[in-house]
Amino acid sequence: MYTDHAVRGPGLRVGITAVASCLPEREVTSQHLQRRITAASGLSLPPRMLQRVTGIAARRAVAEGEYASTLAVRAARTALSRARIAPADVDLLVFASATRDMVEPATAHVVQAELGSRAHALDVTNACNSFVNGIDTARAMILAGRARRALVVTGETPSRSVRHAPRDPGQFRDGFAGYTFGDAGAAVVLAPVERGGILDVDTETHSEHWSVGGIFGGGSRHPRGDEHTYFRGDGTELREVFEKIGTCVLDRTRQRTGLDWADFRHILVHQVTVPYLERFVELTGIPRDRLVVTVPELGNMASATLGVQLDLVHDRLRPGERVLFVGLGGGVSMMTMVWEKA
Repeated sequence: MYTDHAVRGPGLRVGITAVASCLPEREVTSQHLQRRITAASGLSLPPRMLQRVTGIAARRAVAEGEYASTLAVRAARTALSRARIAPADVDLLVFASATRDMVEPATAHVVQAELGSRAHALDVTNACNSFVNGIDTARAMILAGRARRALVVTGETPSRSVRHAPRDPGQFRDGFAGYTFGDAGAAVVLAPVERGGILDVDTETHSEHWSVGGIFGGGSRHPRGDEHTYFRGDGTELREVFEKIGTCVLDRTRQRTGLDWADFRHILVHQVTVPYLERFVELTGIPRDRLVVTVPELGNMASATLGVQLDLVHDRLRPGERVLFVGLGGGVSMMTMVWEKA
């Protein structure tokens, strides 16, 4: 367990001063995806199976020549423009994503080269919690005096890991979670603020479940071989793991901060499928009117999910209103972050 009390007092506060997101133009409906799978595999699937099981009608997918860095750069440029700063004004650039352009070097350098900045650049990766972890890492470096202004970006292209031609029903089930994926990018600018800002961060990690799901190629275990570049895992088992972990992180956050659901203008939750979101709401008691629901039309956008949701509501937030981030990531980990708009 990790608990952050860094802002409890009159000291330096760090806030999110600009937000942006980027969605690829290409839309892929579940009907189109299912037709592609059946044509390539010869499997006979029930009509509209993907949409009925996941609740996902469509998702976005990058085109040829678009990469994780492409989406991150587009979101970054918009965020910098909204913050009214130039790339040279950033002294820390964090690329925080479950997917990236290559194993080496860090994709942060690709993003930085496109932006023309000269900041300290690094990657942070922790499955679908990568973007929130990146924000927390950048905030910690600002609090430590290592940076003054940070740009945290993500570019998620999990559609590239989808198995479109499973050889049999078993392989189809093994890769089914991949059919929820949608591509997206997001970016935030972090800087010191006089009030509000990031008020609290907490995590719960159960690493014994790291093998439940993932993309296992590209590292020292499976450095080569197309078979390991597809997402594989048991979605039901992953859901059971998160249910076993329960609501402990949310309970601690509410108890420690003294904030209840009604104290948050919005609650941003990582979304995998509609049924899973409904089960999460049932377990936690989070009011539905506080949620920003994106999964039916955009799918599971990995770590970009919370960034896209924040961008959708940011302009309507008033100073003093709070947002609760709830991250769920393979590995597995849960993460909360409380942010108050300055």
